[in-house]
Amino acid sequence: MDNEYFASINEVSKRLSVPAHTLRYWEKQFPVAIRPTTGAGGRRYYRAETVDRLVVIRDLLYKHGLTIAGVKKLLRDGNLPASADEFTGVAGGTTINHEIQGSTNIDSKQIDLAISILEQAKGLINNN
Repeated sequence: MDNEYFASINEVSKRLSVPAHTLRYWEKQFPVAIRPTTGAGGRRYYRAETVDRLVVIRDLLYKHGLTIAGVKKLLRDGNLPASADEFTGVAGGTTINHEIQGSTNIDSKQIDLAISILEQAKGLINNN
């Protein structure tokens, strides 16, 4: 996209395959990263660099499984990648999926204990 080009919220919504109301929600959640220009009648228009940031945010949320809070932390720390492909994870430089897939030291006793605790908690919740 040309930096002088402004895209409407409908154009951006179609390009990202994200509903317009989600884009408006993200504006509220990430006001530092997403600042559309408003035109006549309050219509939103996005610069190319804003659309690029939206693509990264969308991919972090939908493809990498980050939460809104996780993306906010990346923004706050100044670690939002230029592309979601550059993302290596928040904690310890790895994503949870990478950690699980690459780990050979999974302690089955700890996993069994965690499952047991979760099952007990589920039982307590179901009894109430």
